[in-house]
Amino acid sequence: MFLYQLHEAGRSWMAPLTYWAEANAKAFSAAGSWLSALPGAERVSAANELLYRIGKDYEKPAFDIHSVEIEGNAYPVVEKLVLDKPFCRLLRFKRYTDDAESITELKGQQPVLVVAPLSGHHATLLRDTVRTLLRDHKVYITDWVDARMVPSERGDFSLDDYVAYVEEFIRTIGAEDLHVISVCQPTVPVLAAVALMAARGEPTPRSLVLMGGPIDTRESPTAVNNLATQKPLWWFEHNVIHQVPANYPGSGRRVYPGFLQHTGFMSMNPERHFQSHWDFYQDLVKGDMEDAESHRRFYDEYNAVLDMPAEYYLDTIRVVFQEFLLPRGLWDVAGERVRLEAITGTAILTVEGELDDISGQGQTRAAHKLCTGVAAADQAHLTVEGAGHYGIFSGRRWRTLVYPQVRDFIARYAAKPASGAPRKRRRPAAGKPRR
Repeated sequence: MFLYQLHEAGRSWMAPLTYWAEANAKAFSAAGSWLSALPGAERVSAANELLYRIGKDYEKPAFDIHSVEIEGNAYPVVEKLVLDKPFCRLLRFKRYTDDAESITELKGQQPVLVVAPLSGHHATLLRDTVRTLLRDHKVYITDWVDARMVPSERGDFSLDDYVAYVEEFIRTIGAEDLHVISVCQPTVPVLAAVALMAARGEPTPRSLVLMGGPIDTRESPTAVNNLATQKPLWWFEHNVIHQVPANYPGSGRRVYPGFLQHTGFMSMNPERHFQSHWDFYQDLVKGDMEDAESHRRFYDEYNAVLDMPAEYYLDTIRVVFQEFLLPRGLWDVAGERVRLEAITGTAILTVEGELDDISGQGQTRAAHKLCTGVAAADQAHLTVEGAGHYGIFSGRRWRTLVYPQVRDFIARYAAKPASGAPRKRRRPAAGKPRR
């Protein structure tokens, strides 16, 4: 009951030691400092920096995308807020140039909405995804808000609300020319949102790119899936759901705390993380600053976690991992049945990693057999050899193997709609607004 409060108390107790370690690390390594000339100064500095990084708080990193290189030319990039919702900010990364010909070319490129996962890490984990897409597209992304920072009076946030957010974002950008890329967890609510829009006769995106997501978790279950199925729903509610302490804007809100999620992340590969920190210490002692900085960048992102709203988290456990409602065709969102066969005018590309230990092979590919209204010619699948979960959307394999195929798939449907697209679609009648 008071685990979150105990965590905050421990964090406050550790703060002086953390600050002291940071100061020592700098004092024993700074050029010109007499302490750096003492025997063993490198080891003292390295040990203190390691202690500092283990004990420090990790705030949400910045996207830090200020320019993109296109055909040898650098274009400034500005991060713009398009829509501000209580639990999510819709951002656009807008490219600028003074060249009239380039302006015309950039305006003619296809808009892409990247739906980032709300599963512990911040949307900045998809920084490499966004930077790569900016070469050829107008890029939007869902920037989910840490639930502990959302005042309780702003209401709850459920999986149904997530679906409604995705629908609103698609309408805001404009579905007619839009391509949606969902990474991991959001493949489920994105499919639901597009299916509901299609069933109502609304315009739907030209294409969906579904990457490493739990669409049908009965296929190749992983350790993540097994945990969700081995425990009843009440166990999750009583053991991982806690109230936000009074020192945050969301005081009293029920959440799945980020620090518990981080513990889960680390426990999946404890030996690898221990070795990584030991290598970091050795790199500092040897003066290998390039490898040390690579470690800092990775863990600055990996250790920055957010709290998830309890309603959304518990809904996901039940709907996706325990009852498999989407693939069984039994999922109702805000009173509407999700019928994946209603999707007809949207092409679908699924991407899976051969070594993915979070979403097993076949879980994402299942979308093809479920979306029976999409013509076979408008469906494609890619299994990335040697890639784990993160490798399909970030890093060398993403840039050299995955992105070229994603780019070409989007380009194919930029010129023409999917073969099943209706010629004319009606917008839904006005009714009670959804959250």
